[in-house]
Amino acid sequence: MKVFDYLEKVKSEKGAGFLLLIDPDKFEISESEEFFSICNRSGVDAFLIGGSLVKDDFISQIIVEIKKFSEIPVILFPGGLNQVTGEADAILFLSLISGRNPEHLIGKHVLAAPLINRINLETIATGYMLIESGASTTAEYMSGTKPIPYNKTEIAVATALAGQYLGLQMIYLEAGSGAEHTVPDRMVRAVTKTLDIPVIVGGGIRSGEAAQRKVEAGADFVVVGNFFEYKDNWGEIKEFSKVIHNTGKRRNK
Repeated sequence: MKVFDYLEKVKSEKGAGFLLLIDPDKFEISESEEFFSICNRSGVDAFLIGGSLVKDDFISQIIVEIKKFSEIPVILFPGGLNQVTGEADAILFLSLISGRNPEHLIGKHVLAAPLINRINLETIATGYMLIESGASTTAEYMSGTKPIPYNKTEIAVATALAGQYLGLQMIYLEAGSGAEHTVPDRMVRAVTKTLDIPVIVGGGIRSGEAAQRKVEAGADFVVVGNFFEYKDNWGEIKEFSKVIHNTGKRRNK
């Protein structure tokens, strides 16, 4: 089964999916077995791996570690060409549609396409939208683009709809790593009501309550990353999964 079809199945059967984001710069290989055993027991639906700034080229090594201990799909969430590897199951082929930097709309994609084709990696065409979060994020700085203002819901809706009309398979609303505020619930609600394609929401989600609000607002997939970089929080992975799935099922009844 293709990864995109698997995600559609998760959405259909569980109401909403839980994606756990791994930043290679902040992951300790020595703790792999413990961490992924917890993820296996807790109902994580897929791993995203990547980041805006990856100093060491060891994404492949981390994915090999994941596959030693887990059968959960691994999806690249790349911040650059150096993060593309055939060890993954799929790649979010991101187009930064909230910005106007041509390098992140099509430029880097042209460079990546031959490599992705050569390693026969499944692509999931994804419209990536940075949303103002109250703090300057790494993604904003590295991409050289301004986020959509926090209170400009109509711009977010129009941008996401344009992405759908361009044939993108998913839209990713991103507050960014280290965000002070999550993507506004009213914006999530407006975008998801308008679109016919799945919507991912991430950035600044540090509690089950925050994850629940995103699903109630219509998010099909919720991404949590920074919160689980701290070992003390690993015990909450199962709770996040339970909240996301249960809320999704209730919402879709």
